[in-house]
Amino acid sequence: MKIICVGRNYQKHAEELGNAIPEEPVIFLKPDSSLMRQRDAFYIPDWTNDVHYEAELVVRIGRNGKNIEERFARKYYDQVTVGIDFTARDVQSALKSKGLPWEKSKGFDGSAVCGQWIDLGNRQLGDLRFSLTKNDQQVQDGNPNHMLFGVDALIAHVSRYFTLKMGDMIFTGTPEGVGPVAAGDVLEGFLNNEKVLRVRIK
Repeated sequence: MKIICVGRNYQKHAEELGNAIPEEPVIFLKPDSSLMRQRDAFYIPDWTNDVHYEAELVVRIGRNGKNIEERFARKYYDQVTVGIDFTARDVQSALKSKGLPWEKSKGFDGSAVCGQWIDLGNRQLGDLRFSLTKNDQQVQDGNPNHMLFGVDALIAHVSRYFTLKMGDMIFTGTPEGVGPVAAGDVLEGFLNNEKVLRVRIK
């Protein structure tokens, strides 16, 4: 099982972190050990002082595929949820300043959270709205129509380089509004106003 993540896929989020708008998808991976069990709390690692939440729409691959054409990509996923890509922002910034990979800041244990999976059915992704609250205050609100690269385009792009297999997850990028977490915070993710995720920070 692979956890494939997309960076800078919403223009306003790229701008809020001072990043350039990419000309093609920015792809990175999280190991399977980064997946946090849904009922677990998220424990801030002792080697970072600045962990941020990044809420994302996540799609789960339902069949194997390689070199998938964008027009056929919809056949390769049928479930969606809200996820959180936890990021050690201080570590990431230090690594980026040296031109080094981000994995330590993005792929650490428990850094990938997925909510309850929802069958997409005949609904279009553009009909979905996802959001995140922190201590009952909304901090992020996203819609796939605002992505720089849509899900089908992402699947076509990613499958050129990696064979997609059943159970793989694609974190499709975060909208603006990312921010830090502290012990005692509670994060809740919603898909079309249905709560699918809850995480307590410790």
